[in-house]
Amino acid sequence: MAYAVTLLPGDGIGPEVIGAAVKVLESTGVEFEWDEHVAGMTAFESGGDPLPQAVLASIDQTRLALKGPLTTPVGTGFRSVNVRIRQHFDTFANVRPAQSLPNTRARFDGLDLLLYRENTEGLYAGIEYFDERNQIADSIARVTRRGSERILRFAIEDAVSRGRKRITLVHKANILKLSSGMFLEIGREIAKDYPAIEFDDRIVDNMAMQLVIQPERYDCIVTTNLFGDILSDLMSGLVGGLGVTGAANIGDDCAIFEAVHGSAPDIAGQGIANPTAVIRSGAMLLRHVGESAAAIAIEEALYAVYAEGTHLTSDLGGSSSTSQFTNQLVSHINASVIA
Repeated sequence: MAYAVTLLPGDGIGPEVIGAAVKVLESTGVEFEWDEHVAGMTAFESGGDPLPQAVLASIDQTRLALKGPLTTPVGTGFRSVNVRIRQHFDTFANVRPAQSLPNTRARFDGLDLLLYRENTEGLYAGIEYFDERNQIADSIARVTRRGSERILRFAIEDAVSRGRKRITLVHKANILKLSSGMFLEIGREIAKDYPAIEFDDRIVDNMAMQLVIQPERYDCIVTTNLFGDILSDLMSGLVGGLGVTGAANIGDDCAIFEAVHGSAPDIAGQGIANPTAVIRSGAMLLRHVGESAAAIAIEEALYAVYAEGTHLTSDLGGSSSTSQFTNQLVSHINASVIA
């Protein structure tokens, strides 16, 4: 069976890293039917719309997407395409693993953290008002019981299914007593239904400090949208940066897998970008559709290539091109398939 997947190469280095990911995914023997479209700055410059209807129509059909980085203008310009896609398809759960690889020059080794972020509410709901006369801008962080319940239950059930031992709810209920307070209260209620996993909570500023001092003490984290956005990048920094961490946006019947790093226009077209993040996202896609053996083959090959240290890209201190790194990864996958 071939899996139909919407493919969004993205901006800047996006086409290069997505091309590498496609090659790696196909090397596992799993078959795909890629439906490729442009979005982001590339689509805006060519057609005036950063999120063409053809993109939405394709994902409506496939219910699966693999996406490269998309450029979002800072301060002005069009609204984030990433946020618009998540809200359109109601992919309410953002899943961000942070797992160590050798030779990344990271401050910590042996980390295996997993963050679940509510993906459609909070400050990113986009509810803003501007009082021109008084020059006052208001942004509303909308937190609903329904939104809180579904991300909290999803996170705990997913953590249990993975055999994880502990989940920590992150909040600011000491100050935001209604919104964060409700999120914490609901988390405590739902956790009672899952005695197999340890449940606790941390205030977000303390959590940030704990993660940079002793991250090995933590396992899974669940939190609201803005806190999750910040902490997930912090966690990526613990294991080598955004270039080595993947991500998934999952809803009830739709899942979008993406690189979370920027489009890096300064190195676009040079063939030196590190495709690890989107390759790891591709492995998450494989697990999502039940192709666990193929996902494991990719994960083991990545670890082996990083451990060898002879085919790493320049961001990791190596001198290999994107294609050389990718070919070495494919060689390891092919060897494991043959074995």
